[in-house]
Amino acid sequence: MTSSIRAFCALGLMGLATWAQTTKTEIVKPTTPEQDSKDNSPDVPDVYAISGSFERVVVLRFKYEADLLAGLEKMVKDHKIQNAVILSGIGSVRNYHIHSVSNRTFPSRNIFLKNPTEPADIISVNGYVINGRLHAHMTLTNGEKAFGGHVEPGNNVFTFAIVTLGVFGKNVDLDKVDDKTYR
Repeated sequence: MTSSIRAFCALGLMGLATWAQTTKTEIVKPTTPEQDSKDNSPDVPDVYAISGSFERVVVLRFKYEADLLAGLEKMVKDHKIQNAVILSGIGSVRNYHIHSVSNRTFPSRNIFLKNPTEPADIISVNGYVINGRLHAHMTLTNGEKAFGGHVEPGNNVFTFAIVTLGVFGKNVDLDKVDDKTYR
């Protein structure tokens, strides 16, 4: 019985050690007080469509220990990608760093989750390249739960990662799609 209790306590402590590695940091992300408090404009439609065709599809493959965000940004620059859709992404990471929104009113707040020692599978990567700027999200799982958010620096690839981009031609402009003040 005593060895069972010791084993149970040891397992509990190992679980706490893994959990203790995860840090949470909340940051307010204001634009300006005027922009954050403004009402919706009747000149901005509730929803609008942007049509276009892919000029090409680019498949990116990341090796062990590569930083996912740094690699995405480098390939967007090297391949002169201005506007694109991240169509899919899979793989695994040795550690993670993401952020997601944590409130419902302006100014927006972001909660950053970072764990330098916990591996996770990449279930999906999605997002956009907007005028050469990357806006990427991913969903991860650690075997117990799925979680995700915006991709931050410090997601080091484990086995591999593959991300596929659909690159638009020059006639597609995604300028306002992620502008929180365009409302």
